Amino acid sequence: MSERPDIGDAVPDIALEKPEGGVVKASDYKGSKLVLFFYPKDDTPGCTTENKDFSALAGEFAEAGIALLGVSKDPPKKHAKFIEKHALSAPLASDPEVDGLADALGIWVEKSMYGRTYMGMERTTYLVDADGKIARVWRKVKVKGHAEEVLAAAKAL
Repeated sequence: MSERPDIGDAVPDIALEKPEGGVVKASDYKGSKLVLFFYPKDDTPGCTTENKDFSALAGEFAEAGIALLGVSKDPPKKHAKFIEKHALSAPLASDPEVDGLADALGIWVEKSMYGRTYMGMERTTYLVDADGKIARVWRKVKVKGHAEEVLAAAKAL
């Protein structure tokens, strides 16, 4: 596997599927700051909390000119149900099953639980500057207080 992109590197421009149809790529946000938050799975406790936290602050991110995009490997239909169920306002996108953005960023990793190994998303957040370069990375994110920390860092960028 190649080196993980890090601070100063461009975000790979890989298409993600939007729940409402169509695709979105990092280059679509060029000229504004972007927070890309990757999470393992829709409708699990930590992921639901993280999405609700970012949604609660979506207005503040928007006022500061910062775009939000939550990403997991869940299919677009599942994202649509997740958004509706929890009244989420932070936009979501689906990463392709194979060779997606998470793969390119090195955050689709082998995990293990109860002695079973499987591939899963490493909860990671990227703050991307207006030029499409990674300005900050939070790896193995702890959900509590994370959205607030990201907002403060994004405003300071």
